[in-house]
Amino acid sequence: MKTRSYWQLLPYIQSQWQTIAQALACTLAFAAFSPLLAWLAGQVAKLLGQGDVVAIARLMGVSAVVFLLRGVVQYGQDTLMAKAALQIALDLRQRVYAHLHKLDLIYFETAQTGDLSYRLTEDVDRIGEVINKVFHQLVPNILQLLVLLAYMLYLNWKLTLAALLIAPLMGLLITWFGERLLAFSRRSQNQASNLSSLLTEVFSGIRLVQAFTAEEYEVQRFGQEAEYNRQIKYLGERVKAIQIFVVGFLQALSVLLLFWLGGWQIAQGDLNPSEFVSFVTAVALLFDPIAQVTSNYNEFKQGQASMDRVFELLHLQPRVTEKLDAIKLPAIAGKVEYRNIHFAYQRHQPVLQQLSLLALPGEVIALVGPSGAGKTTLVNLLPRFYDPQAGQILVDGIEIQSVTLKSLRQQIGIVPQETVLFSGTIAQNIAFGQTTFELDQVKAAAQVANAHQFICQFADGYQTRLGERGVNLSGGQRQRLAIARAVLLNPRILILDEATSALDSESETLVQEALERLMQGRTVFIIAHRLATVRRADRILVLEQGRVVESGTHAELMSCEGGTSRYARFYAQQFPA
Repeated sequence: MKTRSYWQLLPYIQSQWQTIAQALACTLAFAAFSPLLAWLAGQVAKLLGQGDVVAIARLMGVSAVVFLLRGVVQYGQDTLMAKAALQIALDLRQRVYAHLHKLDLIYFETAQTGDLSYRLTEDVDRIGEVINKVFHQLVPNILQLLVLLAYMLYLNWKLTLAALLIAPLMGLLITWFGERLLAFSRRSQNQASNLSSLLTEVFSGIRLVQAFTAEEYEVQRFGQEAEYNRQIKYLGERVKAIQIFVVGFLQALSVLLLFWLGGWQIAQGDLNPSEFVSFVTAVALLFDPIAQVTSNYNEFKQGQASMDRVFELLHLQPRVTEKLDAIKLPAIAGKVEYRNIHFAYQRHQPVLQQLSLLALPGEVIALVGPSGAGKTTLVNLLPRFYDPQAGQILVDGIEIQSVTLKSLRQQIGIVPQETVLFSGTIAQNIAFGQTTFELDQVKAAAQVANAHQFICQFADGYQTRLGERGVNLSGGQRQRLAIARAVLLNPRILILDEATSALDSESETLVQEALERLMQGRTVFIIAHRLATVRRADRILVLEQGRVVESGTHAELMSCEGGTSRYARFYAQQFPA
């Protein structure tokens, strides 16, 4: 428990101090009964020698009451500590989950989803179990050891010292084995996370796996990862088994030594049989606490790996943060200005270079260009998914880094290329992010998005529960739900990222109609490789290597340079004469 990892739990433990204090009161009472039981055993042995049946019956009654009271305080200790430990685990899990939401997209683009899920579930659960056992088992067992040792010293200090001769060696062995278990546990936790990540990856792409008949390959890959996991766990179990054998053997040696010395002291007249029975009973009562402390220490070492993995997430710092004096962005008209923006995901590999542009309120700006030109990066800077290394972005003349993230993002709507739907009803997905909403407003938004008709075809209508990622909907239906979501948000700035790509002609027509309604009166940024969707934009910007190389309307760019502009060449490739 000297590890820094466990001290990080102190604030969470302090929040439950009242419950823990009550549990510890029960623990103290439980420990106090141990020497009393040892004393009663000695008295029973004494009365058996005298043959006093009445006195023995009376003593049995007292013993029964002691066992009853001991059970009551043990129940209080167990339930109170379970309550505190579960609440601490819940608080920690919620804090980690909330902290992850503060991290920027760069982290999630490289993090493994399965690994994050494992840390928030299995690792946090293990931490809760460790906390429970600290107060539920370790503290009571240590108190019981101390009380019993004090009683043993009181009875016969020579026998007690003899019984403790092997204790230092046992302590060293337990520590050594614990360090080995920590190493194996870290490897095991990492391997389990890899296994969880593999499952998440495969199940999310199961359609591709089946399309390429890669089932056998994936089963083999899973088998290899599972085998690595088994091997690491088996090595840890072998270490624990060796530890149990060695510690058990040392305990047996100490008992044999104890009986030899006890017999010698009785023969010398320095110890009577009833005291020896009481002493042996106290020693017997020590075995379980010693075994529990050994087991707890092993589990604490294994739990340390989980502790490190969970708090590693809490120590991550987001690159995109709010200023301490950030203000709330007022209702905006929709003027957007980029000033000399420079951005790179990796040093010396710029994505945007000295880029500047001005979008007036209600203006529709289309961004075109080859893949990797920086179109998506450009619009992702506006809601501050990333921050540029140089330059400024202003909305209605207010620098976006000076306002709160929530007030900024609430006034920006995004319709992505791939619609993300969550478990829940259709209504909940349209009103995503709103804890309370009016169903009439949801229906109105769906009507604007050309979604109302297909929603009503479901038996449960707006209360229809969607499958994972909305797999029970077509691509066009999912896209119209995304548009309805943006309509309900009613943003002043709208980002359409390849919103009509990969749709059939009928779905594209319905989606395009919905988008035109959504775009009315808003500042809009459109990213599209299909140039048919951008011809009516107020201005088209052609990006190459992070710079705006051409700007104008469709007609202007088609006639520019005698019809040989970059935009004209792009257009000719898609619509050959």
